[in-house]
Formats: sequence, C-alpha cells, structure tokens
Amino acid sequence: MLDEQGTKNFGAYLDRTLRQVRLDMGRRLKEQGVDITPEQWIILSGLYENDGQSQSELGDSSFKNAPTVSRIIDLLCKKGLTRRLPHAEDRRRHHIYLTDTGKKTVERALPAILASREKGWQGLDDSDYQTFLRIINRIFQNFSEQE
Repeated sequence: MLDEQGTKNFGAYLDRTLRQVRLDMGRRLKEQGVDITPEQWIILSGLYENDGQSQSELGDSSFKNAPTVSRIIDLLCKKGLTRRLPHAEDRRRHHIYLTDTGKKTVERALPAILASREKGWQGLDDSDYQTFLRIINRIFQNFSEQE
C-alpha cells in the first residue's frame, strides 16, 4: 500500500505528467505549423477515424464532458476544420464532420503527435506500456465506482 506521502502526491504526479505531455505536443504542433491544441487534436483525430460522430459520441470516446466537447467543436468550426450537420430525425442532435481542411490538418499534425508519443515512451517497452495501461485504468475505475 502507498505511504501517506505517495497518496498525497499521486494527483500531483498525474497532473505534472499530463501538463508535460500537453506542452510537448503543443510545441511540436506549433513547430509543424499546425494551429491546433492537443485538446483539439483528440477531437479531430477521433473524427478522422470515424467521421460524422455525434457530440455525445465524441465526448464518450475522448473522455470529455459535453460543455468541453461543445466548446472545442465551436472553435474547430470557426477555424474551418469541422462542420456541424443536423441529425436527419432529431433536430436537437448534430453530427460533426471534418472538412477537407480538417482532414489535411490531421495529416499534417500526425508526425508531431507521433514524435511526442515516441518521446514519452523513450526507455520503456511494451511490458511497461501494458503495466501503465493496467494501472491507469484501475485508478480510473476506482474513481468511477459508486460508493
């Protein structure tokens, strides 16, 4: 079991690591001349893999809440990278699609994202990655369980 110091700092360790990942990705995207944030990348790459998702589907797949997804999509629409189209049967729902510019942006951003991921995994192997996934998913489940 963790000692008091480890328990007290574990959130700070997660926050510190995530901040470094975002800073590195942001820097690499900027160097690549791609005007998106790591947060926007998550939505764009999700659409690149499965275009036409609803906002709620994007929220589920990106682990982001509805207001955050809506804000990101608003920004991406303003940049001309995505477009919202109403659902055929429910006017309250929308599907989000990449524009041609959005698709090109994802393709231009991919080398920066891959380089950042590679940087993060330097010195680690597949076993380390599997251990990381097991631990981070367990922590997530611990916080997701109802008491």
